[in-house]
Amino acid sequence: MATSVAHQAPGGPAALGSRIWSWVTTTDHKRIGILYGVTAFAFFLLGGLEALIIRLQLASSGNTVVSAEAYSQLFTMHGTTMVFLAIMPLSAAFFNFIIPLQIGARDVAFPRLNAFSYWVFLLGGLFLNASFLAGAAPNAGWFGYANLTSTQYSPGLNIDFWVLGLQVLGVASIAAGINFIVTIINLRAPGMTLMRMPVFTWMSLVTQFIIVTAFPVITVALVFLMFDRFFGTTFYSVAAGGDVLLWQHLFWLFGHPEVYILILPAMGIISDVIPTFSRKPLFGYAVVVYSGLLIGILGWGVWAHHMFQVGLGPIADSVFSATTMLIAIPTGVKIFNWIATMWGGKIKFTTSMLFAVGFIAMFIIGGLSGVMHASPPADLQQTDTYFVVAHFHYVLFGGAMLGIFAGIYFWWPKVTGRLLSERIGKLHFWLTIIGANLSFFPMHFIGLLGMPRRIYTYDPALGLDTMNLVATIGAFTMGLGALVFVVNVVWSRKRGTPAGNDPWGGATLEWAISSPPPVYNFSVIPEVRSRLPMWAEDGMTPVPETPPSPVHVPAGSYWPALAATGIIVMAIGAILKTLLITLGGVAVLVVSIYAWSFEPFEV
Repeated sequence: MATSVAHQAPGGPAALGSRIWSWVTTTDHKRIGILYGVTAFAFFLLGGLEALIIRLQLASSGNTVVSAEAYSQLFTMHGTTMVFLAIMPLSAAFFNFIIPLQIGARDVAFPRLNAFSYWVFLLGGLFLNASFLAGAAPNAGWFGYANLTSTQYSPGLNIDFWVLGLQVLGVASIAAGINFIVTIINLRAPGMTLMRMPVFTWMSLVTQFIIVTAFPVITVALVFLMFDRFFGTTFYSVAAGGDVLLWQHLFWLFGHPEVYILILPAMGIISDVIPTFSRKPLFGYAVVVYSGLLIGILGWGVWAHHMFQVGLGPIADSVFSATTMLIAIPTGVKIFNWIATMWGGKIKFTTSMLFAVGFIAMFIIGGLSGVMHASPPADLQQTDTYFVVAHFHYVLFGGAMLGIFAGIYFWWPKVTGRLLSERIGKLHFWLTIIGANLSFFPMHFIGLLGMPRRIYTYDPALGLDTMNLVATIGAFTMGLGALVFVVNVVWSRKRGTPAGNDPWGGATLEWAISSPPPVYNFSVIPEVRSRLPMWAEDGMTPVPETPPSPVHVPAGSYWPALAATGIIVMAIGAILKTLLITLGGVAVLVVSIYAWSFEPFEV
């Protein structure tokens, strides 16, 4: 049956229920991308609220805004939320919405698996945050070091929520990773060779390979910890022959590739944004692609620079010091290429371009402090101080989040059909960039002057009250910037300027179709003849406005959401230590997967 254009649903509760049900059962990659984006941004605001409470507590010495236990829960959940529930799924929102459009595909390779990954992510995030309602939020740090996470030192449900929640979220990430690898490799339009793919799609492909290889590593670490806590095994018990450093090796073997899972999509985004607003092709496209591949490979060889302080010995320290310095080379190459692209270009400083340039500046600062940690003697002085906090916030917020905001302003008209306000957007940018530097830059000096990480108060004799107050003011400035962005989104829904197909004069395939795109994406699959099809004279075959023949699209299904529910029921049964509930979740999962396997695929 051919797809028809949806008409305006009538009002009333029945119509509202129908619209909600259509979102619950959707397998359209564009709708799933929107669901990812809205959900992840809500978690971003929650993680930001946790950060503001942390900064309130640290605004001056001797504060009692929160207790030591509440502080431990806040900084653990802030880190966990920002990494696993905000930045990663915000990138996934772009993967879902943009990649099929950039490669000329109708949808992703496995639409129902795509829906499943979203619902697992949503329910996993709600499960993790339900720990607050239970009065048992995770409290041992987002890195979960053994033996802090053993039942001896963490006897309650706090760490159980963390262990189970991360395993659930890992299922969502691996499912999505497999899906996008198959999509990018197999569903490209005719003529879309690998070296004609947009850089965002390339960096996304590298990211998916890292995801499907890195998440099994942390899954093994979490399973060992779960067995220690639930069944009395001794993987991390030194007294029984286990090894606490086993956790660190497994966690950081995942944790450092995870940094590139977070940053590579942002690098891909600005590699599309900067050429568009410089009116120039990306300088050294092939070199940018190969440097991204090299980052994905080298990222596996640097994990022990997080462990210089544990006494690995001079040979291991030397090797990981060298690899950490080496990985700065492909990163520096990308920075050179972005700057060279702008050089001599007709630059238009839209909000998206401002965030892209801000990304470069902030990432350079974060990268320079990262190279400093490649030296074991320097790292021994800086580790576990606020200097490291400054470093990774410059990389993850100044890098990943600014890149994501550049992408939001760039592709918002493609998603919604309307432009965000440039005036409000620029206010958002300046509040964000000023607030980030006010908050994070003083942390370098706070750390060098001796303030440890993860403490809920400090002695006034350290003389750090003023710089901590400045950092807190910066954090609230960023918070104000986030509220300004929300205002912009609300304003755009009613008053945003209609965008048209290609408001920026973009070069890639997604700008060849209407905004927002139709359910079938392309009325006919175009043949691509250029890396920049919208800029080349004969870069692609024309795409008519309406399909010349009926287009089949994947049908909606409620089984992916039900299968995800089965997984979360299993986690609830485990946290309650009730075998019957766990087995019930297994039954729901198995029945749902079986049912969706025999469901008609197209509508």
